[in-house]
Amino acid sequence: MHITGGENLFIADKYDVIVIGAGHAGIEAALASARLGCKTLLTTLSLENLAMMPCNPSIGGPAKGHLVKEIDALGGQMGIAADQTCIQFRTLNTGKGPAVQALRAQADKKIYQAVMKNFCENVDGLDLKQLLIENILVEDNKVVGVSAETGETFLASAVILASGTYLSGKIIIGESIFDGGPNGQRAALKLSSALKNLGVKLMRFKTGTPARVDARTLDFDKMELQRGDEPPQNFSFMTREPVKNRVNCYLTYTNERTHEILRKNLHRAPMANGIIEGIGPRYCPSIESKIIRFPDKERHQLFLEPEGLNTQEYYVQGMSTSMPMDVQIEFLHTIPGLERAKIMRAGYAIEYDCLDPLQLKPTLEFKNIAGFFSAGQSNGTSGYEEAAAQGLIAGINAAAFVKNFEPLILKRSEAYIGVLIDDLVTKGTNEPYRMMTSRAEYRLLLRQDNADLRLTPHAIRIGLASPERRKIFETKRDEILSATQRLNEIKLTPSAEVNQKLSRLKLGEIHNTMPLAEFLRRPFVTYEKLRAAFDLPEISSEAAAQVEISIFYEGYIKKQAELAAKLDRLEDKIIPAQIDYNAIKNLRVEAREKLSAIRPRSIGQASRISGVSPADISVLLVWIEAL
Repeated sequence: MHITGGENLFIADKYDVIVIGAGHAGIEAALASARLGCKTLLTTLSLENLAMMPCNPSIGGPAKGHLVKEIDALGGQMGIAADQTCIQFRTLNTGKGPAVQALRAQADKKIYQAVMKNFCENVDGLDLKQLLIENILVEDNKVVGVSAETGETFLASAVILASGTYLSGKIIIGESIFDGGPNGQRAALKLSSALKNLGVKLMRFKTGTPARVDARTLDFDKMELQRGDEPPQNFSFMTREPVKNRVNCYLTYTNERTHEILRKNLHRAPMANGIIEGIGPRYCPSIESKIIRFPDKERHQLFLEPEGLNTQEYYVQGMSTSMPMDVQIEFLHTIPGLERAKIMRAGYAIEYDCLDPLQLKPTLEFKNIAGFFSAGQSNGTSGYEEAAAQGLIAGINAAAFVKNFEPLILKRSEAYIGVLIDDLVTKGTNEPYRMMTSRAEYRLLLRQDNADLRLTPHAIRIGLASPERRKIFETKRDEILSATQRLNEIKLTPSAEVNQKLSRLKLGEIHNTMPLAEFLRRPFVTYEKLRAAFDLPEISSEAAAQVEISIFYEGYIKKQAELAAKLDRLEDKIIPAQIDYNAIKNLRVEAREKLSAIRPRSIGQASRISGVSPADISVLLVWIEAL
């Protein structure tokens, strides 16, 4: 057997699936693979840092909260772990419509890690090993295993790369530069070269994190108190015990003195003096980037967030920086409440290699290497939630590859996960990709509250839904269908008794017959109010919320669903895998080049490629119909 990159190998073990990296992507990938019956190996540089949160101590937020709900609905672990370990819960955008409302929670980082490690250690068929993987072994354009720095080789039918920001990682604090991964961990210095030798195209990105400060040196009286919601909402549809708020966060602001110090020292900023070469995240810029990009802004808000229940460390959200330490200390001390702040961990930037996601199929498998998948920040994304979502899909599809069942490809119209992966593999990214509600065309269909109704049927079909999850889902679904049907069947006719009930509910009188459902289209009317007045069946609060939203927004939802169905017909038109675009007459040169490079799976995906015009799509449709 000839294996590219491998000679004189010591075969330590053989697996169905090997996952490289035990961050948020790697964990979801390994758990999914093992639960689907694959003998799985999860490797990590440090077993103590499994599921580490090297940046903010939170889960969720706009669009990110949607991803967590979808991960949970598909049988993933992040939502369950978050409910067990988060210490403050807040729903954001409550003043806006349900499409953009999103749950965000502060997590206890260490407890989250411990809970996730416990999950992984107690899943049948899943092995954890502390290993630095240095090479991907390939034979005849198909992955066959990996080799570690220990000299061990592990064979596998499928391999998932979930290396996060560790590939050739470099930590930068002012003029101080050294090899390393997040939180001072080891970097994977040889794996980048191994990937390049396989023909994988790499990019250089950068991310950063703020300083952590000692709570004993903070003056919280000078800050604005930020409490959690009461009652708090939970992430997982499986959570039965109420979640609890156990900490507060605090809000403060930079000022002109802060900005003056930063401007005075911009020549020492690694991003300005050429030390940093990688491309940073547009939507989570460093404080020095904010000063440059928004010179007229008088202040920037900062959130002080606890890193856990049993630590004094606070995270200064909004103050990401790679400035030298003397500058970090100086500008922190200009901020109300932080005048005496002591830094426990320095803010830093990290540069790392990641791959161009245009090299991947919608299944997250490499186009040119069978059985080789990639997920998470190694695909050019940012954030724990984006990583976990990709990991889950990669784990499902690696198992599908091994066991020869149909892969899971989610459409843009059925999940934020579908939007995320389609954006990556169709459009690529030239900066760390962040999920946002504005990226989804069908936001009203893809609400966080209905993620289970959209996606749990997939989990049931695949085999990732436990009997308990299936029962909870089916009970909720049946409650919604029954209640909605009942509301539409009950017709109110004008009478003294009916109008008295309506008056008590402050709904006025009726003069024509109308279905009871019509009243849920009025502001401030709830299912519970109607239930009490008209003897409706009692249902769960989650089901009642679904009934209220679906009826109140029925017209808008219907229009969006019709548009999605129309566009989905293009997704169902599959393009032959071996198509030769150069042989199709009337395709423009640019379209031929882009289509040949990306090789879209469907006409719908082809239509979203930059440089492919509607005229090109028409030519493709005619060509496919003629086959």
